[in-house]
Amino acid sequence: MKIIMASDIHGSRYYAEKVAERFYAEGADRLILLGDIYNHGPRNPLPKEYDPMGVAKVLNSFADKMIVVKGNCDSEVDTLISDFEFVSEAVIFVDGKQIFLQHGDRYDKDRLPKNCGDCFVYGHYHTGFIERVGNVLVANCGSVSLPKDNTPHSYLLLDGGQLFLKDINGEICCYKKL
Repeated sequence: MKIIMASDIHGSRYYAEKVAERFYAEGADRLILLGDIYNHGPRNPLPKEYDPMGVAKVLNSFADKMIVVKGNCDSEVDTLISDFEFVSEAVIFVDGKQIFLQHGDRYDKDRLPKNCGDCFVYGHYHTGFIERVGNVLVANCGSVSLPKDNTPHSYLLLDGGQLFLKDINGEICCYKKL
């Protein structure tokens, strides 16, 4: 099973469409969004082609293939334009491995959730990476629309027991075995 994980679209229809393009190009089965879907947030600039309703239109077409974790910029009113639910956190099992998913506003690589299993994946910080912290593989998918610290617009791909950090054009930035 191929799973794309992305975060921090922040209302950019342009980058929501890029996520959709990568979903099809990768032949993915599932899409996991790790928060901050529609709103740009008070500390962020407006992203390219800011259009929350356009983002909803793109993402609603994936409603039956998605898990969406609520971010700190997501609000209750966002559910009114969404054909999918927002959850505070999620746990999935892939290839016998437990993967804990959260936006990153409560947990991060320095504050791992209790019982997070084999892997912890989050967003929030807008900088992508994959590294081991003790026995846990920790990954941040970066930001699709507003990356920071000269990191690329990025997402994660889980495929065949490997976790890949890729730029928005599908080029591999780094990878690790799950």
